[in-house]
Amino acid sequence: MADIETDVIAAADQMPSGAEFVRCALQVNPHHYGGSYRSSPNDGDAASYAAKLIETARKLKIGVLAITDHNSVRDVSAFRAAATGSDVTVLPGFEIESTDGIHVLCIYDADTDTAQLERFLGEFGIRKPEPSPEPCSRDFSAILSTVPSQGGIAIAAHAIGSKGLFQALQKNARALAWRNEHLLAIQIPSSIEDLHEGTRSIVRNQAPEYARAYMAGKRQALAVVNATDVAQVDDLGDASTTTQIKFSGRPSVEGLRQAFLDPDSRIRLNTDERPDEHSELVAIAWEGGGFLDGGAIHFNPNLNVLIGGRGTGKSTVIESIRYVLDLEPAGDEARSAHRDIVRHVLQSGTKVTMSVRSLQPAERSYRIERTVPNPPVVRDEFGQVSSLRPCDVLPRVEVFGQHEISELTRSGPKRTRLLHRFVRSDTDLEARKTSVRRGLRTTRQSLLEADAELASIDERLAELPQLEETLERFQEAGLEERLRDQSLLVRESRVIDSIPERLQPVREAVSTLRQDLPLDRTFLSTRALSDLPGGPILDRANAVLQELSDSLEAAVRDIERALERVNQHIDAITVDWSDHKSVVDAQYEAILRDLQKSAVDGEEFIRLRRSIENLRPLEERRAALMKLRTEERQRRRNLLDEWEGVKAAQFRELVRAAKQVNKKLRGYVRVEVSAAGERTPLTDLLREEIRGRLDVAIRQLESAEDLSLTDLVTRCRRGSAELAKHYGLTKTQAASLSGAGESTFMKIEELELPPTTDLLLNTSSDKGDEAWQSLKQLSKGQKATAVLLLLLLESDAPLIIDQPEDDLDNRFISEVIVEKMRENKRRRQFVFSTHNANIPVLGDAELILGLDATGEAGDADDLGKAFISTDHMGSIDTPSVRSLVEEILEGGKDAFERRRRKYGF
Repeated sequence: MADIETDVIAAADQMPSGAEFVRCALQVNPHHYGGSYRSSPNDGDAASYAAKLIETARKLKIGVLAITDHNSVRDVSAFRAAATGSDVTVLPGFEIESTDGIHVLCIYDADTDTAQLERFLGEFGIRKPEPSPEPCSRDFSAILSTVPSQGGIAIAAHAIGSKGLFQALQKNARALAWRNEHLLAIQIPSSIEDLHEGTRSIVRNQAPEYARAYMAGKRQALAVVNATDVAQVDDLGDASTTTQIKFSGRPSVEGLRQAFLDPDSRIRLNTDERPDEHSELVAIAWEGGGFLDGGAIHFNPNLNVLIGGRGTGKSTVIESIRYVLDLEPAGDEARSAHRDIVRHVLQSGTKVTMSVRSLQPAERSYRIERTVPNPPVVRDEFGQVSSLRPCDVLPRVEVFGQHEISELTRSGPKRTRLLHRFVRSDTDLEARKTSVRRGLRTTRQSLLEADAELASIDERLAELPQLEETLERFQEAGLEERLRDQSLLVRESRVIDSIPERLQPVREAVSTLRQDLPLDRTFLSTRALSDLPGGPILDRANAVLQELSDSLEAAVRDIERALERVNQHIDAITVDWSDHKSVVDAQYEAILRDLQKSAVDGEEFIRLRRSIENLRPLEERRAALMKLRTEERQRRRNLLDEWEGVKAAQFRELVRAAKQVNKKLRGYVRVEVSAAGERTPLTDLLREEIRGRLDVAIRQLESAEDLSLTDLVTRCRRGSAELAKHYGLTKTQAASLSGAGESTFMKIEELELPPTTDLLLNTSSDKGDEAWQSLKQLSKGQKATAVLLLLLLESDAPLIIDQPEDDLDNRFISEVIVEKMRENKRRRQFVFSTHNANIPVLGDAELILGLDATGEAGDADDLGKAFISTDHMGSIDTPSVRSLVEEILEGGKDAFERRRRKYGF
């Protein structure tokens, strides 16, 4: 690889990549706590204890420690000093008890000084700086509303313990406290599943009397964290003391607030199941000119959203990804737009470099480079140019430009391809299909060649009766006896000529075998087997194949020597027969001179005999061809049966995939697939093979329900009347079709008519109701919504879309699209550009990238240039990024507030 100082990708890797999970211990107690409250004093002093705790946290990859002593912030400074220079963030705070007996963790930003923290304690009636278990002067509700006004965040501690929300309060008081809008998070000791059934239903928002207010169309769930007391250093290793929380950049109270507002996206307990790893785009960089020259992006593995005004380069980023991956746009309009951006915005000479992480077939890192207008180059992790293509490195990755999803809705086969990511991969079935297709082509070729040769033979054999009748007249004239030797010589000549013909198949077989020797054993080499657990076992096959190869080579040499001996013997025989022929020819010449005196043409008799002898082997050949044709027809019947079976098996897998999609999108989208619904391959073949107008025939075949190609060919062979009657064709077109011939009929039998897919969208605005409409009945936006929902479903490959909202029904964005996006971003990477705030905000994008530009892309004076500031790389918990989202997507805070008031929210 290039030196890191000049390596654009290495530089990109150092850029912010947005929110990522950080392991957090949110209830860490200082040195005295073990002795004061647990009767288990810690060794050393406050400073050494804090240093030891910080070092243990670093080893355990714990990135955040919240210091929450009871009614005191005295020891916060010891932890701050110990954490200096480390990657552990110390968030200061304290734990207090409300007047109604509930413990609350109060956590503040890292730069909040001790004096300020003591003033905050004073606001709660805590005047002494020393730790104590005494309750504060405010109730639970007052604490919850006060802490945010201080710039902090509150967590209901020990929620199921004796000093926790569920036991300290009862019935209405507990329900009222639970519904408090300022309560954002509670602490439990393990998983939600381990809670008592009644408590579990409350935590999951399933208890009506505890139902919290709606937010973004659903009830706002409380965040649940594991944060039991850390009283000793070893406690940090206990899973119940830490929680994984997503932050962008330095962990902060705002980061905690965003996480508590969106726990499904930003909080993960140690007991939660980890999502599977997925392939991803890691980083991209541009150099060498063009609108994005010098730009770079470090992608997040989950949801990435590009925002910016029009003309700031969002589409250029999307099309750059497509270009470097060498992906062809799905539609004509998208193809034209892509080429324009490459030619006029990226510009010739621009080099786009992208690093990717691939999990197929094993985890590997690759670098893909492409300089306009050259093809892409793939490099392995050692920098060596690979023979792999981008599609080999990142299979199934999908890129869609502006309005391209809308184009996709107009193509039945392309809609069907959307289902293929849910189809179980069956390499055996695909191999069978390839083999059967090849076998059908072979049988067609064999049958057509046999028919052509039979026709030629029959034409030549038609002369035989006349020749034999003429021969009889010569025989009656007595020439048979006088020219007997010469007549037999004709037959002998035929025997001599047949010897090489009989040996030729043997020579060809030996030649073919010779080309395949020695047997290729590279796949069993030491290098190929080095990382396989069963390598020593498989290596035994090496010796077996070597022995076979040696035996075959010896056999080939023996056969070649045998053929050489045969050639020598045949040459001797030919010489002896030539001498014999010379004697007979001399006698023949003498007889011919005598016959000439009688005006009898002896040469004509010999020519006649020779012609008959040359025709007689054709009868044997004809019999062999008839047998071959019978066998090939039977083989073809078997293959056609297997062909239909393979196609049916693949269609069943597609139906299974459709059912799977319908289950995942229940209530939103329904998928219906039809076998052999795409008739284009058939109509294209008919136009190519049959001359004349076939408009009526093609329309009838395109509209025919449950069209069977086998049945169509059967009726073609039966004649035009059958075709006309069954398919409603005109006599002329039925005659053209039935007269197309066996070559066309067999090609029809070998066709594969792809299935078609229809999408139905539930357009009802009332939850629980269903109003299904197919694509033909939907608006442009509704069509794109249905397709996008399929695109968002499970895959391990990245999905990149430029401004999906341009083609979407706006109601579905917040109600459906965002929800599916959030659900699936854990398992795959998304890269979107957008002008719609719902996508980055409600979708909780891990990385929001704000683009800006000077001039215009493709400016003739080369003044246009896009840029991405590192201040505008982060998630919604990054203040500068949040301000940018407010400004670009909401029109600013004032505009948002005016809309809120107008709506009456």
